Amino acid sequence: MFMGEFQHNIDEKGRLIIPSKFREELGDRFVMTRGLDQCVFVYPQNEWKQIEKKLEALPFTKKDARAFTRFFFSGASECAFDKQGRATLTATLRDYAKLEKECIVIGVSNRIEIWSQENWKTYYEESEASFSEISESLLDFDF
Repeated sequence: MFMGEFQHNIDEKGRLIIPSKFREELGDRFVMTRGLDQCVFVYPQNEWKQIEKKLEALPFTKKDARAFTRFFFSGASECAFDKQGRATLTATLRDYAKLEKECIVIGVSNRIEIWSQENWKTYYEESEASFSEISESLLDFDF
């Protein structure tokens, strides 16, 4: 399970150091794609395979299903770490998530998310104010 929040920088070649505890769980090969809320989702291969199956089961006759699968898969790429533990983000993903220099890497259960520092700060501040309301709106959500 991925959890925690880390700050790292992208270099001029689009490479980002992924925290070592995340690298261990991701394994040798992993998938990056466009995420929701203007971030990048990073999945271990086994999680990606499960997501592929779920998305393949969506009815292609539904416009929303076609749009989502196009968006999700067209931004995806299989990746590996270099010797320094860096992952290279494609220009498409960097542009989509507004990743330029300072990034926030967070663990979210079965995936990692990569955010621009600015987008994360905005998202966090907006969500923090409604965290209690959000938790109350989720059915059967008890700690």
